[in-house]
Amino acid sequence: MMTIRSLCVFCGSSNGVRPEYALAADALGKELARRGIRLVYGGGDVGTMGILARAALAGGGEVTGVIPRKLYELVDHVELTELIVAADMHERKSTMYDSADAFVALPGGIGTLDELFEAWTWRGIGYHDKPVGVLDVAGYYAPLLAFLAAMVAEGFLAGEQLEDLVVDTEAGALLDRLSAKGPLTVFKRPERSKGPRYPASP
Repeated sequence: MMTIRSLCVFCGSSNGVRPEYALAADALGKELARRGIRLVYGGGDVGTMGILARAALAGGGEVTGVIPRKLYELVDHVELTELIVAADMHERKSTMYDSADAFVALPGGIGTLDELFEAWTWRGIGYHDKPVGVLDVAGYYAPLLAFLAAMVAEGFLAGEQLEDLVVDTEAGALLDRLSAKGPLTVFKRPERSKGPRYPASP
């Protein structure tokens, strides 16, 4: 079992339409503070990002925000334990990944998905061995998980890699399962279809 001292959380700059999203962000922030796990996140003050950070701080937790300069100049900020202003989005993500022992995605938009898939891809090809998880609030990620299962069925994603993604509906349970993850598995290439390698000529 690994010790998670810091958790990078990907989440939204809006609250979404369901109250469950804000409640889940608040609950995760409080749970991180309770466990003494430093929160690493995108540094914003709005949406579930702000709710998450304020909950962790209110619980006595430590919070590191990492924000690109372009956004830093446009948005308000929570008074954090630490705020790192990165040159651009690439430096922001690299700093967040280096600063965390594990990764979790809350419901969010395309930025959240970008960060989730990059962290998960990097684990899958051996750039890091930090566990990656999803907090599936109110079934938000169910369509995505179904699509990922379809990718496995179509031979574009190894089943072991999908199984490696930790999914739970409750913050405490998700953190426990991330801590219990073993070392990185070397994933095999999805089996090639037995059909023709290239489309047949007309």
